[in-house]
Amino acid sequence: MAEEKSKEIVTEVDSRRLAISASVRVIPHFPKPGIMFNDITTMLLCPGAFQAAIDLFVERYHRMNVSAVAGIEARGFIFAPSVALQIGAKFIPLGKPNRFPGEVISERYELEYGTDCLEMRVGAVQPGERVVIMDDLVATGGTLSAAILLVERAGADVIECACVIGLPKFKVSTIQGKPVFILIDPVS
Repeated sequence: MAEEKSKEIVTEVDSRRLAISASVRVIPHFPKPGIMFNDITTMLLCPGAFQAAIDLFVERYHRMNVSAVAGIEARGFIFAPSVALQIGAKFIPLGKPNRFPGEVISERYELEYGTDCLEMRVGAVQPGERVVIMDDLVATGGTLSAAILLVERAGADVIECACVIGLPKFKVSTIQGKPVFILIDPVS
């Protein structure tokens, strides 16, 4: 009986992941030649797939004593607030330069096709808080790495990073020693 129930749960999770995967489109050569851009905006137009992504994250984190969910601008902002609300945690925006008034701390990092910087408002996270960092996609891990460094500089404990998409060619399972939870590996 328990084995049957376990198979039902696995099948449900697999069907939700398939729905998410089917709703993401791949755009070749964007934003520059050679890049295969995984576009989640098509998933956002499919309420069932979008809800499935949120539900899978909530199911993972609701019993992990998470005090904050940090979302990386811009597409991490789509998922992190919903997950934070549903698990009873606060949302921490990690944004591009000059997005937040007042004192901020920042972290520069390299991307697959350039450099960038993340900022967080001073006081957004407290020492010892347990934080999950969310974004839509992980490729080389540069953005998530910068986010981990930023949050940990404020004294919080990053327990995991979470992304909807993990690019198969990079096979990222940890970044800065932190586990990375990925919902789907699309065909690229």
